[in-house]
Amino acid sequence: MTQYDLVGIGNAVVDVIAQADDSFLDLMGIEKGIMQLVEKDRGEVLYAAMQSRVQTPGGSVANTIAGAGALGLKTGFIGRVHDDALGRFYAQAMQDDGVDFVNDPVPEGDLPTSRSMIFVSPDGERSMNTYLGISSDLSSDDVPADTASRARLMFLEGYLFDKDKGKAAFLEAARTCREGGGKAGIAISDPFCVDRHRADFLSLIGNDMDYVIGNEAEIRSLFETDDTEAALAKTAAMCPLVVCTRSGDGVTAIRGDERVDVPVAPITPVDATGAGDQFAAGFLYGLATGRDLETCARIGNLCAGEVIRHIGPRPETDMGALLRQSGLLG
Repeated sequence: MTQYDLVGIGNAVVDVIAQADDSFLDLMGIEKGIMQLVEKDRGEVLYAAMQSRVQTPGGSVANTIAGAGALGLKTGFIGRVHDDALGRFYAQAMQDDGVDFVNDPVPEGDLPTSRSMIFVSPDGERSMNTYLGISSDLSSDDVPADTASRARLMFLEGYLFDKDKGKAAFLEAARTCREGGGKAGIAISDPFCVDRHRADFLSLIGNDMDYVIGNEAEIRSLFETDDTEAALAKTAAMCPLVVCTRSGDGVTAIRGDERVDVPVAPITPVDATGAGDQFAAGFLYGLATGRDLETCARIGNLCAGEVIRHIGPRPETDMGALLRQSGLLG
């Protein structure tokens, strides 16, 4: 049976990406630079307004898993798609990317495959309008125990915390992974999601997680504070490993008494979509292959730097070759 270096659980979302200027965003009533959930009718209007679309399998943790797989890890992804054209595209595209998509498309039900309309501004900001569809209905029934038990690392997507059955699936998967000797972690995903489910997030991180990855706003939101250092200290007291991306100020990783602060080189982004996802891919690759924290963070920074240089949330470069050129791989 397959042993996985890394298994992710998250929303299986087809990303539909197009470029758009600020006047178009204003015309369409799109709030710039954030992720908004939309209903089906609104999603259809936005989709019809997109020009020169690029279609790709997406979802935050799915992007991370694909990035880690591109670096050489044996990866799997647990997600829910409908047996429609987009769902079949998604499942096949993940397999083509070398990721074991462990769930068959669901033939029954009225909810279609999830999709996110992403408008990229000239300054690289992305404005995401996501119709969740079937992916947010993921439950424990979608999590094969034999997959979770054979994962050395498991990575959970915070967005799925918006439904009780998603929370239950996370708990079951994390505990099954840890019982099998693996380590489980979570991407906080969004400060507004934390605001809605703070107590559950804190309970999960404090009791069932071996690592947590988030940006400054997400880490601060856990404790309702504007003090990043205080929030980091509190998170580190609860969880064995906390990783915080700090935009232009680099990355902080804390494991017990060990702390590293790793700077980033300034880059003007073409498209910031997927930067956090690919940072996590690089960091988890380093963790899975036994690198020290500083090297893990440097690999993550390099992966994030590559993905913001082009349209789309997944790497277009041979990342292994890039890491070797940078001296991060032997």
